[in-house]
Amino acid sequence: MVLTRQGRPGSNSVLPVLPLFLRAAVVKGTRRGGKELGIPTANFPTSVVDNLPETISTGIYYGWASVDRGPVYKMVMSIGWNPFYNNTKKSMETHIIHTFEDDFYGSELSVVILGFIRPERNYPSLESLIEAIHADIKEAEQVLEKTENKEFASHSFFIKTDDCT
Repeated sequence: MVLTRQGRPGSNSVLPVLPLFLRAAVVKGTRRGGKELGIPTANFPTSVVDNLPETISTGIYYGWASVDRGPVYKMVMSIGWNPFYNNTKKSMETHIIHTFEDDFYGSELSVVILGFIRPERNYPSLESLIEAIHADIKEAEQVLEKTENKEFASHSFFIKTDDCT
């Protein structure tokens, strides 16, 4: 597991720990993302969730992600309890905005969290939850086109080297 922080120069972010760089093996979640919601997610292990900075509140975030240090894609991430499902365990579920042919459990997931979209909330129906997730994805796609966010897609954190750690 890798957890590093780098302050963004000139940032007036309400979350001073961003950007936040995370890397760990993908673990199986509840499998609701892909099967029930049609929005598959890659889940971080509990050890990563339990070691997040205290200033990272529950909610929806955006950034960049890579599997096994391959291509870097836009992502949205839910950090929290998933109140619609009454989860008893806090989770970090990353939806990579790309279609993968196969599951990649056990693969190395590298992400940089750049910003906050909204707080976690409950929804009256599955349809309204799915609608909100699609709105989050659309917002992430737009904000990640900004120059100050795009530059993180080519950050050295994502570059594969012979001594990958």
